[in-house]
Amino acid sequence: MTKVQFQATGKRKEASARVILFPGSGKVMVNGRKLSQYFPREAWTALVNQPFQVAEMAGKFDVRAKIIGGGCSGQAGALRHGITRALVKADENLRPALKKAGLLTRDPRTVERKKYGQKGARARFQFSKR
Repeated sequence: MTKVQFQATGKRKEASARVILFPGSGKVMVNGRKLSQYFPREAWTALVNQPFQVAEMAGKFDVRAKIIGGGCSGQAGALRHGITRALVKADENLRPALKKAGLLTRDPRTVERKKYGQKGARARFQFSKR
C-alpha cells in the first residue's frame, strides 16, 4: 500500500524548502523538529500556517519539511511557499483562493549586492571636503 503524499519546493531569499504534505492531523515537522521549536516567533508560525487558513484546510494535512539556507524569515517564507504549492497539487480547486491571497507567487526580493567604491549596496563612504 502506497501512502498518498504531495511534494513541492518553496523558495524565498536564499532559503529553499522541500515540503512533503500527507493526510493527517495538522502536525508540522521542520528539519526533524516541531514547528514551534524551529520557529519560536509567533509571526513565523502564523506565516507558515497561512496557506491552511486561506484554503480552510487547517488540521487536515501533516507536513514534513527540510529547509536549507537563508535566515529565519526567509525559511518561514520558503516553507509557506512550499506548503502552498503542495496544497495546489493536492487539490487544484484551491488554486484561485491561494492565488488571490498572493501565496503562489515566489517573492522575488533578495539582498542587493554591494558595489565597489561604496560602503554597501546603496550606502556611500562619508565624503570629506577637507
